[in-house]
Amino acid sequence: MKRFLLLTAVILAMLASSCSKYKYETVSGDPLKTRIYTLPNGLKVYMSVMKEQPRIQTAIAVRVGGKNDPAETTGLAHYFEHLMFKGTEKFGTSDYAAEKPMLDEIERLFEVYRKTTDEAERAAIYHRIDSISYEASKIAIPNEYDKLMAAIGANGTNAFTSQDMTVYVEDIPSNQIDNWAKIQADRFRNPVIRGFHTELETIYEEKNMSLTQDGRKIWEAMDAALFPNHPYGTQTVLGTQESLKNPSITNVKNYHKTYYVPNNMAVCVSGDFDPDQMIATIDKYFGDMQPNPDLPKLEFKPEEPITAPVVKEVYGPEAARVMLGWRLPAATDPSNDVADIVGSVLYNGQAGLIDLDLNQQQKVLSAYAYASAQPDYGMFLMAGSPKAGQSLDEVRDLLLAEAAKIRAGEFDEGLIEASVNNYKMQLMNEFDKYDQRTMFYVYSFIYGKEWADDIRQLERMEKITKQDVVDWANKYLGPESYAIVYKREGKDPGEQKIAAPKITPIATNRDAQSVFLTEIQNTEVKPIEPAFVDYKKDMSQFEARKGIDVLYKKNESNDIFTLTYVFDTGTENDPALNLAFDYLGYLGSESLTAEQIASKMYGIACSFSMQAGPTSCRISITGLGENMAEAMEIVEGLLNKPKPDEAILANLKADMIKSRADAKLNQGRCFGALQTYVFYGPDFIRRTTLTNPALEAMSSEMLLAKIGELMGKQHEVLYYGPQSEKEVTEALAMHHKTSAELQPLEKKHLQLLPTDESKVLMAQYDAKQLYYLQYANLGKQFDVAADPEITLYNEYFGGGMNSVVFQEMREARGLAYTAQASIMQPNYADTKYGYMAFIATQNDKMQMAIEAFDEIINNMPESETAFKIAKEGLISRLRTDRTVKEQVLWSFIRLRNLGLEEDRDKQIFEKVQAMTLADVEAAQEKWVKNRKYVYGILGDIQDLDLNYLKTLGPIRTVSQEEIFGY
Repeated sequence: MKRFLLLTAVILAMLASSCSKYKYETVSGDPLKTRIYTLPNGLKVYMSVMKEQPRIQTAIAVRVGGKNDPAETTGLAHYFEHLMFKGTEKFGTSDYAAEKPMLDEIERLFEVYRKTTDEAERAAIYHRIDSISYEASKIAIPNEYDKLMAAIGANGTNAFTSQDMTVYVEDIPSNQIDNWAKIQADRFRNPVIRGFHTELETIYEEKNMSLTQDGRKIWEAMDAALFPNHPYGTQTVLGTQESLKNPSITNVKNYHKTYYVPNNMAVCVSGDFDPDQMIATIDKYFGDMQPNPDLPKLEFKPEEPITAPVVKEVYGPEAARVMLGWRLPAATDPSNDVADIVGSVLYNGQAGLIDLDLNQQQKVLSAYAYASAQPDYGMFLMAGSPKAGQSLDEVRDLLLAEAAKIRAGEFDEGLIEASVNNYKMQLMNEFDKYDQRTMFYVYSFIYGKEWADDIRQLERMEKITKQDVVDWANKYLGPESYAIVYKREGKDPGEQKIAAPKITPIATNRDAQSVFLTEIQNTEVKPIEPAFVDYKKDMSQFEARKGIDVLYKKNESNDIFTLTYVFDTGTENDPALNLAFDYLGYLGSESLTAEQIASKMYGIACSFSMQAGPTSCRISITGLGENMAEAMEIVEGLLNKPKPDEAILANLKADMIKSRADAKLNQGRCFGALQTYVFYGPDFIRRTTLTNPALEAMSSEMLLAKIGELMGKQHEVLYYGPQSEKEVTEALAMHHKTSAELQPLEKKHLQLLPTDESKVLMAQYDAKQLYYLQYANLGKQFDVAADPEITLYNEYFGGGMNSVVFQEMREARGLAYTAQASIMQPNYADTKYGYMAFIATQNDKMQMAIEAFDEIINNMPESETAFKIAKEGLISRLRTDRTVKEQVLWSFIRLRNLGLEEDRDKQIFEKVQAMTLADVEAAQEKWVKNRKYVYGILGDIQDLDLNYLKTLGPIRTVSQEEIFGY
């Protein structure tokens, strides 16, 4: 009966829209007021209006991904995603008619190349490809798509590929709908495969990066174990190294022709627009795309039930861990509602079985569980990391025991209701963001769901009983029906770096511009006037009591609150603060155990967090506004009357030392530590970091005294939520327990190290790819008058895909998957500007990458065309970007730290409009050119050219103990 009523609501909505040219579906009670159109050619259009900012999040989703790759050219979906940024017959070229014969010859040669096995012949063919590609590049206009997006003021230009989908995203100004649709329709209908071999270099870089990403290896092994018959398990999104060595442009073209068709696509939009105008514009540009009536259906042999554990092992440099997975039905299966509930009952970050039985009781270093849905099959995952001396099998057994509790019904039924309430709050939060709304539509389309079913999920969850959960677990979480992946430390025996063939850097043609781009630039659109924050109107300040000032902004959107206590002290003053906060998180209060605190907070859909940075620390409480008083009482009780437990502290110390050792095995963590060392130096690390012996020496009394002392200090309260100022004042007076006399704190400001001489700091990490950092202290304190020139320089030189850095380092030379450079802004009025350049590249490209960076940093390429686009894009974003909600409070603090009261964007907007390329050149001369640098390099030192590095400055190798501080 319920299903019938729901269908009736949808049908009535369709009839109600029949007076319009475009019929659409809606769902009664949908908080997003979603409209779903289906054009005659099959194109789906999802839309939701949200007028808080004059911008629109767009996503064009294609139901095709790694699972659809031809077996002979795996990785094709991901590769084609990259190629979709190369242009069409109208843009990305200055003369397509002259370019096409060369592109056709390159395509022909790649087909010969991929079928040739003799290495000498292959090298000769590739040399020919390289030569023709260089000639073709003289006609091409690299990255013109990104210039188009910059010209219309788009943010977040990007795309991603998974096993099931390829999605292209843009955040555009609301007055650029027509230009956006015109560009995208041409791009999706008529992509031209150009710059193929240099983009292949980028793919190689991404594949080589994956060789040190143990998380990716675990996922791929789990897929292979659970899905031996399905492409989820038989091939990967990045593809095999063999496929990447033998690419096929012909296969790419056939792939586009087959899958990039309107009856396999959805346009998803949310933001500030008129729905009738939006659908008319989409129809205008996409309506004549031809569908594919013979769209292939993925055929695969159904998987057999798993009757005994399937065991896989992977090796890599990172810390050991274990993952278990059970196969689940497709995303559209009704059982997935229960799967989501089971995921929360087992693990929710607060009060699930794993939270309380394993993490809270310190039986493992960390553990989690969740359900993962996909269109063809899903999976339920549990994973854990071992404590020092604990085996992976012991972690496995602990996880299996938690799954057994679900099967046996050994859990509090109240967890189900609490999980539903927390999911309700999560939806409330996500529906309040226009970009999140768009992604909801993407997943609904890709998973093949009915929007009515998606929007009613919460109602269905509210009806799930304990018996439903037990029945589901006994059906899907069998004691033997799982796969397990052991991630062990060690050399990966299958690791084989892709050696990149030599290529000639392509022409950048910075000043070339297509007629199409000129037309877009000359299109008149109604200007959107900027709206800068007026801190006297958009927020308020008041004193709750002496020593406690409040920054207040009302949440007009929903019932969620965030209350944050901010103290002007951090690890610069006391390196043990984070340990004290971590310890407190495991303790109970005078009236509640730690388990009761977690369960009560989760039950009222609230949570809290504590963290210390170098110069400040925060205690935050967030959740449903109606429960703020109760949440404050619980948290304040813990802060003021915690119950010490020496056994917990001993375990915490051991776990922290294990976590510290694990961090040294992770490439990203090692680079982060090296970067901190380069920026702030060894003294800063010593001041802010407890050594292992110092950590061991800490007692409960010492740590809890630090919390008590903190609550006796002056601090600021930030409130964003539905309560009035009066209600917040009363809540603080009643529930915020502090000393009667609050002592002042002296704030310290983080100071960058000077760079008086050039030098090289190297840290060892065994990988085929290095991380490179180039840093200079520019020696000048903050000056707000410099904002316009610095902002425009950063936009032109390193601001995105249209920037000099991206064009030179990735597009022209194929040196990196990621590269960036910019002038770093001070955070305080008395701190200095800095300069940072970063690149991740293969070890054998190090010298080329450093020399290329040095060249463009000191002799900045100049292009009036590129400058005009950078300036237009910046101005457009300044017109349409808005500081809203809780951001207002934090932006106020950032300005205050700099001694300012007015939104900095206001001056930038006013001044940039009259600025020229000469101003950027002057900024480069003034701020950047011919500086002394500290070069930080994380890599396999024995595989790097030290003789070359010596030409940059004296080399010093820093140990992990030096950069981490322990």
